[in-house]
Amino acid sequence: MNFPFYIARRYLFSKKSTHAINVISGISMVGVAVATMALVVTLSVFNGFHDLVASFFTQMDPQLKVTPVKGKTASADDPLLMKIRQLPEVEVATECLEDQAMAVYGDRQMMVKVKGVEDNFNQLTHISEILEGNGEFELHAADMSYGIPGLGVAFQLGLGYTYEEPLRIFAPRRKGQLDMTNPTDGFVVDELYSPGVVFCMKQGKYDRSYILTSIAFTRHLFDAEGQLTSLELRLKPGSDFDRVKQQMQQIAGNQFHVLDRYEQQDDTFRIMEVEKLIAYVFLTFILVIACFNIIGSLSMLIIDKRNDVVTLRNLGANEHQITRIFLFEGRMISTIGAVVGIFIGLLLCWLQQQFGLVRLGSSEGSFVVDAYPVSVHPWDIVLIFFTVIAVGYLSVWYPVRYFAKRLLK
Repeated sequence: MNFPFYIARRYLFSKKSTHAINVISGISMVGVAVATMALVVTLSVFNGFHDLVASFFTQMDPQLKVTPVKGKTASADDPLLMKIRQLPEVEVATECLEDQAMAVYGDRQMMVKVKGVEDNFNQLTHISEILEGNGEFELHAADMSYGIPGLGVAFQLGLGYTYEEPLRIFAPRRKGQLDMTNPTDGFVVDELYSPGVVFCMKQGKYDRSYILTSIAFTRHLFDAEGQLTSLELRLKPGSDFDRVKQQMQQIAGNQFHVLDRYEQQDDTFRIMEVEKLIAYVFLTFILVIACFNIIGSLSMLIIDKRNDVVTLRNLGANEHQITRIFLFEGRMISTIGAVVGIFIGLLLCWLQQQFGLVRLGSSEGSFVVDAYPVSVHPWDIVLIFFTVIAVGYLSVWYPVRYFAKRLLK
């Protein structure tokens, strides 16, 4: 049996001559447990929001998106793009062209992003699952182009699910000079008709700014025949996603970016990761402060056990062994606090997942979800455990050696 560990365990659970030492040791353990629990719950809530946002984006975002490195557009028949879309793992490929324009309906107007896609866009994404209204996903009929606005766009323009009059879209001409005597001649004007649906992703980035239509409409509107802003892809089930993406990037070289869903929303997810990191750092500082209680309890324990130290030295214990006794004492407090804190944190996360104890608002339907989303990631738990152990071990190392040396003089 490890002699220092055996003595440290006896010291931790036995009564001391001064009752305050037991109280301070208990407070130290509780402090570490509470800080650990806060880390588990906070990081799990950030994971919950991360997964929630990711689930919304996947309704419209493709698995892979190929965009030009330079400029807004690229030729649709570019040899590199043709080679990418002909890979055997590609199941659906859709050419897309989007740009900003002004939408006018009646006496209302607003700037929107008009995204033109091919007819197979509903096979590429889950757009059909987020449509609301009496119609279905349609982009054109005969020589008419349909426009599917986001719910926020429809609200601001007063469209409703079905708009009776055509929606006029204005885009500046890209060629020629502007005639100041006739400013309206500087715009290309076209009309969109209602298919009887709007889309609702519950994300302002899309719902309040996007209108979906056919790519033929946008190519005419933006004078970009044979051009695209992105090639959007879906792979066949069972494909090795990472390998195929890497292969596509090798084909694209430095001409095109190949982006997965998270990279397509890189700004949003980077902000969430930074927020999560900041929360982790701040809670770790709180953990460091909680570990100062351990130093206090060990200092008092060393003073209380001065006579025991003399006895142990007479029995043959050397200075290193006696120092390790008190080091083990501090480490056991940290470890027990970490285990208890992780257990309580996981329990609270489970209760939140099952019963939604902490609500986002007082009235249902005010938010996308009624309660704070929680998602426990195993690697976060591993990180938290080793963080607590490292902070606890480092916080007691110098004080114990310092006080033990003074006591053993």
